[in-house]
Amino acid sequence: MTSLFLGLLAALCWGLHDFFVRDLSQKAPPIPLLAGVLAFGSVLLAPLALMQGMGGMQGEVLAQAAGAGAAYVLASYGLYRAFAIGPVGLVAPICGAYPLGSMALALTSGQTVSALAWLAVLMVVGGIALVARQADHGSSATGQGKAAAIQWSVLAAVGFAMTFHLGQIAAHAGGELPATLIARLVALTLVLAVLAVQRASLRPALPHWRPLALMGALDVVALGAVLTSGSWPNPEFAAVTSSIFGIVTILLAWRFLGESLGRIQALGVGIVFAGIALLASGA
Repeated sequence: MTSLFLGLLAALCWGLHDFFVRDLSQKAPPIPLLAGVLAFGSVLLAPLALMQGMGGMQGEVLAQAAGAGAAYVLASYGLYRAFAIGPVGLVAPICGAYPLGSMALALTSGQTVSALAWLAVLMVVGGIALVARQADHGSSATGQGKAAAIQWSVLAAVGFAMTFHLGQIAAHAGGELPATLIARLVALTLVLAVLAVQRASLRPALPHWRPLALMGALDVVALGAVLTSGSWPNPEFAAVTSSIFGIVTILLAWRFLGESLGRIQALGVGIVFAGIALLASGA
């Protein structure tokens, strides 16, 4: 049950994070924004991680935390590229299917996943697909563009599943805050390397440092919550519930921005929360 609540906390924070992204994405390129979020989050997290102690971040544990950071960058980049060229109704369900990967990785780790849990995960993923399909209005993407969007979406889904799997293992062995900090620092280093290769600048993101700082804090809490679940039973459940962050963003836009919530979207939201309730009943 704790893993479920940690995943819901992550979904709430990432949903709020993406609510701000909706506005900032119109004002600056995504990579500088991502770099800003990672940088501010690392600054906020570093003192707490150092207080907890970094002694456990050695050898294999350090490599696992670093791998989680690298996977997070791949997932985020795949997500941005997929949404840039493909329709929401195609991209979102594939990216949001990463809980299936998390459950599969749990099986490879020797954990038992019940049929009830698999049914709940399928309900969550199916509900996300319904919400995304309603949000897809008249995409102009070509067949070739959709094929590329599928490839980037699969990369994102695999990347998120690997992020949580490796990060949870590292957090359990070396501490939640140190593992989260290492993952973020590795992710930040890779993003800055991409900017250097592209000869791009951070300047477009600098005027927006205040919302970026808030987004960094939300991202730290979200990722930290999912990695913390590695110390509790059924950590893969946190990955499942965290995947509803897109629905949180849609509900916030409906409540505060006056965006419409169609019947199909409402049905999808209901199915998602029914799946979470089913997962909780078997936790």
